[in-house]
Order: sequence, then structure tokens, then C-alpha cells
Amino acid sequence: MSTAPDAPVPRTLVLWLPDWPVVALAREAGVDAAAPVAVLDKGAVVACSAAARAEGVRRGQRRRDAQARCPQLTIADADPTRDQRVFAPLIARIEELAPGVQLMRAGLCALRARGPARYYGGEERAAHTLRDAMGDTDVRIAIADGPFTAEQAARRTLAEAPVRIVPAGESAAFLAPLPITVLDEPDVVDLLGRLGVQSLGQFAALPAERVGERLGERGIRLHSLAAGRDSRPVLPRTPPPDLDREVAFEPPLEIADQVAFAMRVAAEEFIGALGALDLVCTELRVQITGDRAENSERVWLHPGAFTAAEVVDRVRWQLGEAGLRSAVTRVRIAPETVDAAAHHVRSLFGGGPDERVHHALSRVQAMLGHRGVVTPVVGGGRWLSERQVLVPWGDRPVVPRPRERPWPGSLPDPLPSTVFDPPRPVTVVDADGDAVAVGDRDALTAPPAVLVESGRRRRIDAWAGPWPVRERGWDAARARRAHRFQVVDAEQSAWLLVCEAGDWSAEGRYD
Repeated sequence: MSTAPDAPVPRTLVLWLPDWPVVALAREAGVDAAAPVAVLDKGAVVACSAAARAEGVRRGQRRRDAQARCPQLTIADADPTRDQRVFAPLIARIEELAPGVQLMRAGLCALRARGPARYYGGEERAAHTLRDAMGDTDVRIAIADGPFTAEQAARRTLAEAPVRIVPAGESAAFLAPLPITVLDEPDVVDLLGRLGVQSLGQFAALPAERVGERLGERGIRLHSLAAGRDSRPVLPRTPPPDLDREVAFEPPLEIADQVAFAMRVAAEEFIGALGALDLVCTELRVQITGDRAENSERVWLHPGAFTAAEVVDRVRWQLGEAGLRSAVTRVRIAPETVDAAAHHVRSLFGGGPDERVHHALSRVQAMLGHRGVVTPVVGGGRWLSERQVLVPWGDRPVVPRPRERPWPGSLPDPLPSTVFDPPRPVTVVDADGDAVAVGDRDALTAPPAVLVESGRRRRIDAWAGPWPVRERGWDAARARRAHRFQVVDAEQSAWLLVCEAGDWSAEGRYD
């Protein structure tokens, strides 16, 4: 039975930026990429700097093993959003010279080689032109038959020879000596290793029918890749519309109201551009640059969607909180998160109570400032006052002490409905009028009989306790030892009392 000849594999150009998560971290967080740096995800190294590799740090190592190899290693958590955000300007620069870029992942992209090769006079000249456009960024470029071969060729370039061209039809010969692990399919690689297959050439030499019987369609696809027959086409991305707005001030402005006034037109254009795409902004990134190269960057949240006036308010609030010591030279606003406008359309018969509350609180917040309107969030902790976290209206609740963590000594439910912050000083005495205290063995010196609160004497009808609370016994400066009590007075009001170092206070009241 005759078979049709294989279709020609399209030539593909791949740009690879080594250690991109480390480079993105250095560009955004100011970390020295020349120092030993490692980026971790789920406790394992996913990228490291050249200095870290020189000390023995490798991808896949656990955090403890990496730090054992390099004690001075700087550790950072992986952030795919950061990697994509820092990579986006480079993609835009490439598209200015050669449109039709496919973003494979942050730090790696591909495009059809035919167009740039024709325009710039050959594949090698096109590769050097694109690399020169990236400035001082370490970029490795390879051209081969198909994205897989081109990527493997780019990863095997050197800093002194950053461009590699695999001639047409020679992909199989180039791939043959490479280890089977480059397929990045752990279960298939493990099976092939146990069968004695250690290289792509050995894998490609296996009969395709036998591979299909054992590994199915996925095995056939991997077998084709190993043989240099990568038929996947480059799928160019559609460049996103430029929604960012930037305003430069010459001369620089020193008064926040002047900056906010100058941002009104840019804010209206920003919201209008989103509206033209039937989008709204729910998270806004504001970047402010000062005359002395100071930089303030923050992401603002919104419970609904931003309007132009609310964008201007966020710029004004950030200027008040940033504490820049120089005049403002530039303000940039960008949508961090967008949503379909259809999800934020007002109902046909008017807004409900939630929408009216939102509009009322937003108006008050616009007059009083960012922290003028706050909402309480219950967090974790042993003391009631530290469990209450006040979050500015519209911000995502960030609780420094999560409730999910274990808090030995914390008060169980139900909690007092009234919390005194700070705790209200009280006095507890026995039937003879003597002060009640807690001894060394957590025992009361006498049964409590009277609670004196705000000068008012309240007879205690029932009480329970003490429940000891001990914190930071290892730190003499911050150690704390106290005892909790619950008492019910003659008016049937329940109180949560604390006795610490002989002094009594009311932490809360059960209303």
C-alpha cells in the first residue's frame, strides 16, 4: 500500500530568553540578576540565574536542597502574571519588525520564518535583525523545520553565538543525540527509559505502528517530534488593543489636585476605549513617576467597574499615600483586570439595594478619601481587637492573620457582638469588697461578686473561667500571660473579661 509523502514542514523562527522568570523579577523588583537568584513554584525551583547554577542550583530542586547548595541564594515566588507583564513590551517590539508572533509562554515566542527571511534578505540576517532590536536583553534565536526543533536549537545556543540555523531537512539529524527528557512528558519519558530508549534518535527509530499500539495518539505525536516532523503551524496572536494611557507633565507638577485635574481627559479616553470593546475595568494599575526617579505603583480594586471620575480619584489618593518627595513627571493608568460590560449593566427597573449602597459609599469615599470608608473583616488571632480588620471600601480584603490557621487560646463561637478596642478597664471584687486576682496555679483568690464598669457597680450572678492565654513565652519583651472570664450581671448582660497582671478589663459584651 502506498502512502502519501509527508507535507513539507514550515520553517519556524523561535526567540528564547533564558531564565526569563529571573529576568522579569530583576526588572520589576530590582533584584540583581547577576547574583544567585532562584524562582520557586510549590517549593521547587522553576528558574535560576547563571550565578545560582554555578553554585549547583538546578531546576526541579526543592527549596532546602537549593539553599544547601547556595546559602546566599535569593528566593522569590513564581508569578506568571509578572512574567507576562514584563514580556509584553518585548513582544510588541518584535511585532513592529515581524508581525505574526505566537506567544508560547513568557520568555518564548515563535513566528513564521518565511516572511522575515524574504524581507531582510535571508534567515540568518532576519534572526540578527530581530536580536539587535532587543537591545541588551539576552535573546537566543533559532530557525528550523517546525517549532519543536527550533526551540531545542535555541536552547542550545551560547551567549557568544546566540543565533543558530538548522538547515531544512536536517531536523532529524540535529534532534537525534538529544536526551529523551526534552519531550517534557514525564510518564512517557519514564516508560521509554525503562525500555532502554535514552535519546530522540533511538525513539524515532522505533516503528511508528508499535509506538501507536503502546502509547496511542500522544505517542505518535511525540514520535513525529523526535523524528523532526513537527507539523504544527505557528498561530499568530491578535495584538491586544493599546488601552494604557500615559500623561507626561512638563514642567513637573507638585500639587495633587493639579495632577488629578490633568488626568481627567486621559481617564475619559481610558474608559471610552474600554467601552468601545464592550469592556469595563475592575482592577486598575496606576504608576506615578517623580522628578527624582521615584516610582509609586499600585493596583486599585473596585467592587463594580471604574468610571472616569473614579479613576481620577484613585490617582489623587495614590498621590496622597505615596509620599513622593519630588514633583510628578508622569502618570500611567492601565487595566489590570477587565470584564464584559454586559455583566455590569444596570437592571431595567433600577438598581437594587446593593447598587444603591455602593453608589452612596463611593460618593462618601470620594469626599473623605480612600480610607474614609472602611468595612470590617474578621481575621484570625487570640484577641478580639486584633481579629477585626478594617478594609477600605472597594479593596480586596487582605487579612494579615488568616482565620484558617490554628489559634490555640482563641475564643470559640459565639463571639461577643460588642468589642471594646482598646479593652475597657473594669474592677472585679469579692463579697467583702476585696480585689479578685488569679494565682500562680490559675486559681481565683475569691469568687467574683461585683463588676465595677464605668463607675457603675453590677452584681455578678454567674461566672465561668479562668481560661489561660499564653503568648510568646520565648520572647521576654513580647510575652503575654492572661486569663479570660465570662460573667453575667444582675441585668442579664454577659461580659467577656480579661485579668492580666492583676488588672481587669472588659474585652467584649454579649448583647
